[in-house]
Amino acid sequence: MNNIRKPLRYIAAVLLAASATMAQAQVRITEFSPWSSGNSGSPYRADWFELTNFGASAVDISGWSMDDDSQNAGVAFLTGIGSIAAGQSVIFLEGTGSDNATFISTWFGASAPAGFAIGNYAGSGIGLSTGGDQINIFNSAGALQASVSFGESTRGRTFDNAAGVNGTAAVPAFVSQLSTVGIHGAFTSVSGNEIGSPGAIAAAVPEPETYAMLLAGLGVVGAIARRRRRQA
Repeated sequence: MNNIRKPLRYIAAVLLAASATMAQAQVRITEFSPWSSGNSGSPYRADWFELTNFGASAVDISGWSMDDDSQNAGVAFLTGIGSIAAGQSVIFLEGTGSDNATFISTWFGASAPAGFAIGNYAGSGIGLSTGGDQINIFNSAGALQASVSFGESTRGRTFDNAAGVNGTAAVPAFVSQLSTVGIHGAFTSVSGNEIGSPGAIAAAVPEPETYAMLLAGLGVVGAIARRRRRQA
């Protein structure tokens, strides 16, 4: 029996490690606003971006960081949010958190919707350019997880990447679509000055590869167990 259990435990560990890696890879940049920090039309005067977990399980983002087009891990660490649940969208606002309440009141009024989550990022030299830039997200090991680029921004409208297109360090995914009221949950902020959907897009659906890999792994485990029993 021990001869059966050992390979099964090994395969299970491999599957768990692989599924965790896939879950990290399914975190995407789904919305961002690069014009807010330098424009008096934004009361909170800080750039922000949204991360969405398209995977089937929660992703631990402890130690994750971001950078712009210099693409260096560890420049600006993500703080205030430790994990992203499956299908959840969370916001990261530039700064140390002093503008979070203003961000919430600007978009939602007296209080944020149930489940709304906001964190922060800050680092030397970090600042998204209104003329075009990149957002690059790195995990705790410094591996690139999500990457987008964009051109000139439009005051009062966020960039909409609800589809979760993603690029590489060599070729970041270029996002040009602007948020439009009624599309992908976009609305006009309570302040009346901004259009977007911070923290809320159409529910993220786990990618088919996640389920396919898990089912294939279970099939392998079952086949090995049956073969071992026949040989016993």
